[in-house]
Amino acid sequence: MPILGLAPSTAPIKPVHFDLEKVIRPNILALHPYRCARDDYQEGILLDANENALGHSIPRSFNHIQQDLSPIPDADLNRYPDPSHDGIKSCIASLRSLPGKDHVFLGVGSDEVIDLLMRICVVPANEKILITPPTYGMYSVCAQVNDIGLVRCNLNLSGSGGEGGEHGRFSLLVDDIKAAILADPSIKLIFLCSPGNPTGTLISLAAIKAILDYEPFKGIVVVDEAYIDFAGEGASAVSLIKDYANLCVMQTLSKSFGLAAIRLGIALAQPPLIQVLTNTKAPYNISTPSAQLAIAALSKEAVQCMRLKCRTLVESRNQLQKSLENLSALGIGDVIGGNDANFLVVPILHKETRLPDNVRANALYKELAENKGVVVRFRGKEAGCEGCLRITVGTAEENGILLRQLQSALNDY
Repeated sequence: MPILGLAPSTAPIKPVHFDLEKVIRPNILALHPYRCARDDYQEGILLDANENALGHSIPRSFNHIQQDLSPIPDADLNRYPDPSHDGIKSCIASLRSLPGKDHVFLGVGSDEVIDLLMRICVVPANEKILITPPTYGMYSVCAQVNDIGLVRCNLNLSGSGGEGGEHGRFSLLVDDIKAAILADPSIKLIFLCSPGNPTGTLISLAAIKAILDYEPFKGIVVVDEAYIDFAGEGASAVSLIKDYANLCVMQTLSKSFGLAAIRLGIALAQPPLIQVLTNTKAPYNISTPSAQLAIAALSKEAVQCMRLKCRTLVESRNQLQKSLENLSALGIGDVIGGNDANFLVVPILHKETRLPDNVRANALYKELAENKGVVVRFRGKEAGCEGCLRITVGTAEENGILLRQLQSALNDY
């Protein structure tokens, strides 16, 4: 089996008795890696990766915060970093109203947490995880890397009950998940993305509790809350941790805090699971520069700044949605999902049938990126997202340019 992404070569291999493809595990050779936004386009107005368009949450005006940020060359870079970062954990526990640092684990982005949970909980080749498409692609990639099975149980893909909420489009089909659990007791982890990516839709706490309370399921429910700070008060499943040892909530500093570059992910759970994650992680996984920036971002003033930027982006999201509705005659459909994150999911319609059209949507995506200087993301191949573009909310200026260039492209395609 050829190595995916490597151009074929006729050059002789030395020594002649060695064949790398026979050394690599078959599931790895067959792996289609996660394709991130920057794999496609790196320049232009980047509204494709759900980053915080307003920037990081560390106010430059607060001198005492600046003093905490040692210049990188003076940060004892010859020394290994703190292996535990208890100060960061205590700040996060306080921010999320948890009892203490023993409820917090830090990873290199949420992706490390996802991978660790699979490695500590799911036996390769024998056990499985359950995901709810459309959802974050790294769950399935990590499952294949770890040679574990995958059960798919779609979210509600119908808009007949409205958008988002308890029973609308992209809500959790609790009975379907319970049926999947009964049919396959080898399921050890259930990954729920709330607000979802690409759905932008919260999963209700009542639905999450229904799975946590379901006696036949003996595994862990993992709720990925990367976008939770855009969703309003009372939306987080962290409030359930005190009552459920079978719950793990993932968060990150990448989105609301505007610190995607430092790759700091978070797991929140009762202490026994946190301790197992800690026992299993690689040593010194969080670098000193990342830790310094995280501490600064978690200060009282910085958190206030983060919340203000979240409110601004939510207001901009609502305005962007209204502006997109004005392009309906050109083939922009109604935004789908609950709109609980910092992006919108928008169907592109066929000019004649007025049905979602993957061909036109993909053509618009490429035209915007390659000729209009605006990069969004084509999501039309995801379940329930036919013909859809996912658009990150930008600054007011970026949103204005997006709308003008999108209108121009719609006239051409």
